[in-house]
Amino acid sequence: MDDFSLAHTRWNCEYHIVFIPKYRRKVMYGEVRKGIGSILRKISEMYGVEIIEGHVMTDHIHMLVRIPPKVAVSTYMGQLKGKSALMIFDKYPRFRTKGDRHFWARGR
Repeated sequence: MDDFSLAHTRWNCEYHIVFIPKYRRKVMYGEVRKGIGSILRKISEMYGVEIIEGHVMTDHIHMLVRIPPKVAVSTYMGQLKGKSALMIFDKYPRFRTKGDRHFWARGR
């Protein structure tokens, strides 16, 4: 069975999501790559989202996720990018620039 269930529904909602750091900076390599991966897994667990597959490249991230229908994709992405940016700045202060608290580029 590939379907999951809520109270009165059966669902199987999978999304392929790609997002980039601001200005497409090539900053995700080595230790930072592993750290960002663990941060994204931790935040996804908080929302009940399953990461089926994920790849962290030097300048972008590919994720195949299973998001329950009670969580909007836009809400999940907003929370994921917002919370992960703050956690990345705490863990890697070199990415924080004066007055700029943005790590991820805006989604379109």
